[in-house]
Amino acid sequence: MSPALFDLRGRKALVTGASRGIGRALAEALAAAGADVAVAARATGALVELCDAIEAKGRRAVPVALDVTDVARCRAATAEAARALGGLDILINNAGVEEVCPSLEVEEALWDRILDTNLKGAFFCAQAAARVMKADGHGGAIVNLCSLTSEVGIPTAVPYGSSKTGLLGMTRALAAEWAPLGIRVNAIAPGYFRTAMTEVFYGSEGWQRAMLGKIPLGRFGELGDLAGTAVFLASDASAYVTGQCLAVDGGFLAAA
Repeated sequence: MSPALFDLRGRKALVTGASRGIGRALAEALAAAGADVAVAARATGALVELCDAIEAKGRRAVPVALDVTDVARCRAATAEAARALGGLDILINNAGVEEVCPSLEVEEALWDRILDTNLKGAFFCAQAAARVMKADGHGGAIVNLCSLTSEVGIPTAVPYGSSKTGLLGMTRALAAEWAPLGIRVNAIAPGYFRTAMTEVFYGSEGWQRAMLGKIPLGRFGELGDLAGTAVFLASDASAYVTGQCLAVDGGFLAAA
């Protein structure tokens, strides 16, 4: 197998929610594979340092202000990224929020905040990117960040799980609809990764022991574990793969 299948040189990517955690790791992975990257987040301060780090390694990087709950901004930011990079071949739909709450206590504002970010925002970013890709006529790759909650029910995470289950359905439907345009749509479902968003869980040693007992590989995920999957789904190595969700979970779902 030729390493060229995974080569992203000449590709232009937009990564949402890129200021920290998984989004930052995926932006760095795409750049390491050769892509130029537009990195997006609500606050651009942290993105400047990320852009400097990427450019120090020889790739181009531009920061883009984006609150994915603002549909007009999803469209404008995508167009801005495409102009700055000279096109758009890859979208990583990573922006997301999570908040644990017993379902009997969920308020409308919490529901709307999570669904608007994780599902509605992801759709309108995908739509904006697909419009650019269609106009360019070269197709492209969209990768959505789903979750284990796309497949299994997690107590106190009903809004989050609903958003991520919807995102999986969206991934499959868009893959079927946009295949004639040469646009592949896939997803990654990370398992248990310790990030700023998930830190609330890791404060309990009891929770950690219980969860590790459910992971066949016996450890939590590290951000680098996601790099290969993202590059695979963004590259020609997955040219005949669309509508799929790859779980990077240490075997959690297999053993569930």
